[in-house]
Amino acid sequence: MLPLIIQLISGAVGGNIAGAILKNFNLGPIGNSIAGLVGGVLGGHLLSMLTSGGTASVVSAATAGSGLDMSSILSSVGGGGVGGAIVMVIVGLIKAKMAKAS
Repeated sequence: MLPLIIQLISGAVGGNIAGAILKNFNLGPIGNSIAGLVGGVLGGHLLSMLTSGGTASVVSAATAGSGLDMSSILSSVGGGGVGGAIVMVIVGLIKAKMAKAS
C-alpha cells in the first residue's frame, strides 16, 4: 500500500512540475495533479513490472515492490514522477490539438 501512496504523490508532483516547465501543455494545478496521479500509478506499476522481470502481472508487481527498502522507494518515486509528467504532457497535447481543431 505504501508504494501506491508514494506513486500517487510523486505522480502529482511530477505532473505539476511538468506543467510549470511546459507552459503550452499546462492543465492548471488541478488538471496537472489529476493527470499526474493517473500517470504516477501507471508509471510506478510499469517500472515495477520491468524491474521484476517483465512477466509479472500488475497485482504481483505491486506486491513485489511493497518492501520499505531504499531501492523500492526510489523506484516508486521515479516511476511515479516520470509517469505523472508523461501522462500530463499527453493530456496537454490532446487538449492543445482539440483547441486548434475548434
